[in-house]
Amino acid sequence: MGILERWDAQQAAYIADREGRFAIMLDVLALTVGEAPLVVDLACGPGSLSARVLARFPAARVVALDLDPLLLQVAEESLAPYADRLTLLDADLTADDWPAAVSAAFDGEPPKAAVSTTALHWLTPSQLVGVYAHAATLLAPGGVLLNGDHFRFSEHEHPTLHRAAGEHDAATQRRAFADGAPDWEAWWTEARALPGGAELGAERDRRFAARPAPEPTTIEFQLAALRQAGFDEVAPVWQLLDFGRTSPSGSVRG
Repeated sequence: MGILERWDAQQAAYIADREGRFAIMLDVLALTVGEAPLVVDLACGPGSLSARVLARFPAARVVALDLDPLLLQVAEESLAPYADRLTLLDADLTADDWPAAVSAAFDGEPPKAAVSTTALHWLTPSQLVGVYAHAATLLAPGGVLLNGDHFRFSEHEHPTLHRAAGEHDAATQRRAFADGAPDWEAWWTEARALPGGAELGAERDRRFAARPAPEPTTIEFQLAALRQAGFDEVAPVWQLLDFGRTSPSGSVRG
């Protein structure tokens, strides 16, 4: 099992029905922007979502960006079969220059979709608002933004659902780890042991050392931020309890 496959196994331990989330995102893309989209993968990590987009849509082109040099290296090596349709960018979503880099990678043609999974919760609420605003400006008319992320039930507002979701999450992890999936720390230990991994891991640590711990956002905040950014149709399109609740959120810009 390769390092990306090990990542997928690790993530599936923490995210129930992770493949179901990917599947609905791909279905929404097919139904809204067609079979040959230009797609931006925001905070792509090691490339799990990009790989699935490129496999599902043989005519698609993807620009995938992330700030983590170690994960980008994993993506470059693991997605090498798609190198003719994939551009990886070392870029910071909290800066203002990433849309220009994406546009240049697509030779000025506006992308039809921006996608992300289990990544944008690492941004602060104000940073997320900025990312959505940039995405709305970057996308072609009729473009789609899909964010498959975690929006947990509040322990105070939804105590029963909060408890049920927590129990479901714990059971998912127990099954996955019993079947041999690595946990979060074990995967990162493996990644840092790869050729060049120690140096890239040190650079990763340096880049993220001063990052503030973000506050969790609600689905209501997410939808409001998308509307404020200029997306015309904003709604959740999939939900499984709360670990991955209401993800992805589908937004169409007219």
